[in-house]
Amino acid sequence: MVKKFQLEIHNKDSEILQLQQHIEEATLKRAKLEKNLKMRGLSSSSKDSDASVGENGSFSTDLTPELFKSTVEIASKAIHDFSKPLINMMKAAGWDLDAAANSIEPDIAYAKRAHKKYAFEYHICQKMFSGFQQEHFGLKSETDSSTSKEIFFQQYLALREMDPLDYVGSNLDSDFGKFCRNKYILMVHPKMEASFFSNLDHRNYIMGGGHPRTPFYLAFLKLAKAIWLLQRLARSFDPEVKAFQVSKGSEFSEVYMDSVVKNFVVDDENGEKPKVGLMVMPGFGIGGSVIQCRVYLTGIKEIE
Repeated sequence: MVKKFQLEIHNKDSEILQLQQHIEEATLKRAKLEKNLKMRGLSSSSKDSDASVGENGSFSTDLTPELFKSTVEIASKAIHDFSKPLINMMKAAGWDLDAAANSIEPDIAYAKRAHKKYAFEYHICQKMFSGFQQEHFGLKSETDSSTSKEIFFQQYLALREMDPLDYVGSNLDSDFGKFCRNKYILMVHPKMEASFFSNLDHRNYIMGGGHPRTPFYLAFLKLAKAIWLLQRLARSFDPEVKAFQVSKGSEFSEVYMDSVVKNFVVDDENGEKPKVGLMVMPGFGIGGSVIQCRVYLTGIKEIE
């Protein structure tokens, strides 16, 4: 019995030692995080890159404008990527894509019929970025209490390297999980859902708090992760990164806008300057600089 107690004491001492080591490591990481947050991303880091591997093999991230710009690019690509399975599902369900594009935003003069895909990217962008400037992304379940910038950055880091399905599966009541469900229900209309799956079981499962493993929903989770990370990161900066949008009919500005059609000329028939038809990605103001919004222009001809 004495030997048994001694062995238990020894094991407890080992556990205490390990916990002390974990506390020391966490304290060091916290100190580094606080140092990075003091920078607030208003000037470039003296390091060669935003991401680096620490001495203990852990992944560290510096809060810089370059990090935010790369996250914007990832989010923009995610919108483009998700539009493909969305359009494919609509085709398989027998949708009239021309009519669907016109119902999303009517009276758009497309330079090519293939450019109607941007109407669906516009639809995705509008739904996913709704509530972006609100502290908690418009989640009704959130309290009115303010969240510190440090917490937002920690939330960004917690999800960045994780598979989104693994994250929502292991954090059933997470804000990210609620965000995914809310945005899916907002973006995919019940009629669209019924045409895709022949019933509303898929939708009802999501509304009930589930996250199905269907290929379509898994593709959506990748999109949701990209937009969620962008919003968490935007609120980590001081001053906070602001998103801006441009409305249909606005004159094209190379300062604030980037055309999704790169090789184009002005349509000389109407003699007017190119104007915004659709915005497929908002722009952002960060540290006195501008990240251009991505737009589809009318009044242009694409150069083959």
